[in-house]
Formats: sequence, structure tokens, C-alpha cells
Amino acid sequence: MTDDRISGSAKNIGGQVEEGFGRATGDVKTQLQGKARQMEGTLQEVYGQAKETAADAAEALRESAGEAGDFLRTTIEERPYTTAAIALGIGFLIGRFGRRY
Repeated sequence: MTDDRISGSAKNIGGQVEEGFGRATGDVKTQLQGKARQMEGTLQEVYGQAKETAADAAEALRESAGEAGDFLRTTIEERPYTTAAIALGIGFLIGRFGRRY
């Protein structure tokens, strides 16, 4: 859990308390300030959750890239002639179609 999510939760709870106090005392301004603090807290919580999701996605991408690199390395080591033939074919196609433009 990120600092943003914790801080957002605290603001949300503080806003609820402030709104309740305003309601109990009949102070509309305090009620509105409490609502505003709740909204701020909710937004901060959502921002923190988005940061966590992005960090998790980046980690998953790093792991996938590492696995793909391992697979490619293993394939090249196990089938060097096939790999060379594929590389030559790709180079030929790039050279062939690259000249047209």
C-alpha cells in the first residue's frame, strides 16, 4: 500500500468526521469542507492505486521481457543454423523492400 493510499484514506476519514461535526452543529460550511476533504482523500486513494497498478504492470513487463530474452538465447544456442538462416532471410527482405522506398 502506497503512502498516497494511506494518506487518502486518512483524509477521507477526517472529512467524514468533519462533515458529521458540521451536521451535528448545523454548520453548513464545515459540512462542505468535510465533503471536500473526503473527495480529496478519495482522489488521492485512486491515484495511489493507479501508481500501484502501473508499478505491477511494469514489473510484469520486465519479467516477460526477461523470459522472452531467455527463450531467444536458448533457441539461438540450440539451433544456430536455423537462426542464421532466419536472420539472412529477414535481412534479404529488408534490403529488397527497402530499396523501393
